[in-house]
Amino acid sequence: MKLTSNLFFLELSLGVLFMQTARSTAPTSLDWAILNETLGGRLYTAKPISSPCFPDFDGVSVPQIEASCEIIEDNYLNETFRSSQFGSFMAPQWESCMTTSGDFLAWTDLPCEQGSVAPYYVDVQNYTDVQIAFNFSGTTGVPLSIKNSGHDYFGRSSMIGSLALWLSYNAFFVPDGGSESYPAMTVGAGVPWVDAYAFADSNNLTIVGAYARTVGASGGWIMGGGHSVLSPVLGLGIDRVLEFKLVTPDGEYRTANAYTNSDLFWALRGGGGGTFGVVLETTSLVEPRAISLQVVSVSFNSTSETGLQFFQLLIDNGLQWAQQGWGGHLAMNKFIILNPLLTLEQAQTSVQNVTEFIQSQNGTVVIETLPNFYSFFVKYAIPNGAPVGAEGILASRLIPSSVFETQEGRDTFLQALADFPAAAQSSVNIIAATPFLYNATVNLTSTTPAWQNAVWHFIVSTGFTWNSTDEDKIATFEEANNFTETLISIAPDSGAYMNEANVYEPNYEKTFWGDNYPQLLAIKQKYDPSSLLDCWRCVGWKGVNDARSQCYLSLNSD
Repeated sequence: MKLTSNLFFLELSLGVLFMQTARSTAPTSLDWAILNETLGGRLYTAKPISSPCFPDFDGVSVPQIEASCEIIEDNYLNETFRSSQFGSFMAPQWESCMTTSGDFLAWTDLPCEQGSVAPYYVDVQNYTDVQIAFNFSGTTGVPLSIKNSGHDYFGRSSMIGSLALWLSYNAFFVPDGGSESYPAMTVGAGVPWVDAYAFADSNNLTIVGAYARTVGASGGWIMGGGHSVLSPVLGLGIDRVLEFKLVTPDGEYRTANAYTNSDLFWALRGGGGGTFGVVLETTSLVEPRAISLQVVSVSFNSTSETGLQFFQLLIDNGLQWAQQGWGGHLAMNKFIILNPLLTLEQAQTSVQNVTEFIQSQNGTVVIETLPNFYSFFVKYAIPNGAPVGAEGILASRLIPSSVFETQEGRDTFLQALADFPAAAQSSVNIIAATPFLYNATVNLTSTTPAWQNAVWHFIVSTGFTWNSTDEDKIATFEEANNFTETLISIAPDSGAYMNEANVYEPNYEKTFWGDNYPQLLAIKQKYDPSSLLDCWRCVGWKGVNDARSQCYLSLNSD
């Protein structure tokens, strides 16, 4: 079965400042025309999503397109609309160049700028398109950036949308070079998880994937680790990958699995997206049946006092719930968790002290059995997706079991949260999506080993508004740094999930990859000796002084 779309793009960021070769001038219009012809007409120009609403673009007067602007205004906060537009990101600060401009809100009368949105992109139809793009980059010095869905908290991708190349299920998949068969599902680049889940459900399968429907199944989610509410029992996304097919920056179309290009396979399983090549399809292990789930959803109207009382209960139950296989998303006044191991009666007993507290606060409690993950996803995940269209800055940490094992550790954690400002407390997002019960082979993947004994992936967020000054933005990032330092003090020997971490994460090489970074860097240099691919705090990152980092703000503490 194949799914087709025109929503997966390979982005080409044009600019004289980015020239990497001996060529001293930017590509001419003839160069771009030849590239377009070579690609069969699939080279396109792009502007930020809201550009039709502005009378001025990059200092030039342009006609406003009222009909298009009205559609943009009506859908600005719609995640599926944003993911279908090339010039859009889920977090709009990555559409702008923060050091030179504001964000592109459709209802302002400020001038619009190209910002961080690439002026050219390629509609990739097959691996030869990627090879052509790498060749063009190597010849002209124009760097490449890779975008899947735009669900990106770091600004590492610079395009929006995805192309579903193909999606298939093979009950007897055998990796190239191997002999053992596995129940597996192959997902083409650009397929969003909502489509992958629907396909798995139609074949009575369970596949481990992301919580947000617009996240791409073969993009940065899985290469950065890929946590799921099913991960406590079934592992991270990288634990279940059997094979990648990709084009590496040297122009080769490669298969990477445990038998072929095994070093690259290891690097792709946790080394991060946008770094080692353009992945065109991913094959992952599936459970050859639908798994029934016990689901608990609670919420109540909290005060500062009752919110901390609720958090105390979550901390006190955290380790036990991890040992029982619970996964989900928790906050200061609600949670939605699921369990594939317990019966309904066991689930009710497991959460009884929390549900009694919620009922004492006149809150709501739902405990039910659902027949499969897709039914859970439709009922609970889609209506509770992450907000889009607003600037969001994260600080996070993987919280190990040692914090939960002692009264002192739990008290220290609670006090740290109590010391956060009220706004920060209300923004807390606790993700129980670590592979706590999954029996992973040591060093089989390249992500931080901190995942293996972590109970929670803990996030506190902050943000700024579209019209914030540079000073306001810097202060917000500095606040995130302060939150990060607090979390590090709670779990100093742990790490962070690179896809949902502080943009200015200190000691990021150790935090994201532990002792794996030197080996990852060697693999990066092997397959990308000219550093055609580079992104913020990725493996082999060239640093803040590289022209590709010019739109990131310089912090006082950076």
